[in-house]
Amino acid sequence: MPVPLLDLNRQNAMLQGELAAAFERVLRSGHFILGPEVEALEKECAAFLGARHTIAVSSGTDAILVALMALGIGPGDEVICPTFTFFATAGCVARVGATPVFADVDPVTFNLDPADAARRITPRTKAVIPVHLFGQSAEMEPLLALAEERGFAVIEDAAQALGARHHGRACGTIGDVGTFSFFPSKNLGGFGDGGLVATNRDDLAERIRLLRTHGAKPKYYHKMVGGNFRLDALQCALLRVKLPHLTAYSEARRHNAAFYTEELGRVAGVALAGTPSATIARLVLPVALPPNDHIWNQYTLRAPGAGRRDALKQHLAAAGVGCEIYYPVPLHRQECFSRLAPANLPVAERLAGEVLSIPVFPEISADELATVARTVGSFF
Repeated sequence: MPVPLLDLNRQNAMLQGELAAAFERVLRSGHFILGPEVEALEKECAAFLGARHTIAVSSGTDAILVALMALGIGPGDEVICPTFTFFATAGCVARVGATPVFADVDPVTFNLDPADAARRITPRTKAVIPVHLFGQSAEMEPLLALAEERGFAVIEDAAQALGARHHGRACGTIGDVGTFSFFPSKNLGGFGDGGLVATNRDDLAERIRLLRTHGAKPKYYHKMVGGNFRLDALQCALLRVKLPHLTAYSEARRHNAAFYTEELGRVAGVALAGTPSATIARLVLPVALPPNDHIWNQYTLRAPGAGRRDALKQHLAAAGVGCEIYYPVPLHRQECFSRLAPANLPVAERLAGEVLSIPVFPEISADELATVARTVGSFF
């Protein structure tokens, strides 16, 4: 039985009537840029997150970019970020003229290692960007303490973690500012690019709204150089249809992740990340660490040993089971950052050769889940 890594049509088809009605509503309104639909989505997202302000923007990448701009980060500044993450995290730092300083990650959660980040702080450090990778919160308390002590900002990259929580607080609302993505593959996936910025700081919210529209207030009177970071009214209307279902989507992902953990945990040589047996395991399963409320944007396996991850990937592909490597090359190894000082980041480099994500989307069937688990298990 072929199983896709993700099937967006299954989710969207169930909402086709509501989505079509939202499209018709915007079409009839003739209001396509900012306006009531954008404001309504922002209000609803703020309530969902428990944030004072949310600002809809053009993409998850632009959310990070505008957050850096609002904080005044630029040439001569340094921003600490994990090397094991999607490119946008560090790419935006470089785009504002600052220097990304790469830190290693924790092998259990895949998230930024606070101790390694602390070692990389200098007088030029202006921010740290913990990424809540794959839908699980980064370890925030040490980073917040460092930021308060040393006087730099905390920007949460929660692109994959809308709905995840840490000690009961929504990821993306814990630091100075949080950024989210509505890319179609995310837990709340849109119909193209889209993003969101959240903050409890009135000053940052005001600057982000200003920067979103070329720094103009009123129109044609520019207080600063911003960009065109607006999210279309149509996109907002469609996202508003899906937002009330987000909690159910995440619960379905948790169910699917729990199924994999139970089924694959029975296979000889398989261990949970962070357990003593994980050091000698042939396959390492991801875990949700307390007090995190993991939303499983990805269910990411680790297959230690030279070439074993790639062999597993080929095995799954031959059986028609979708899978993907997130991420095959750490950021400090990317060609565009070769000008930076070499960094010793062994955990990230090891993970890049071991990780493989398997289907965990909400609409996957019980038979498909069983097929995936059986196919993975048959490799070992």
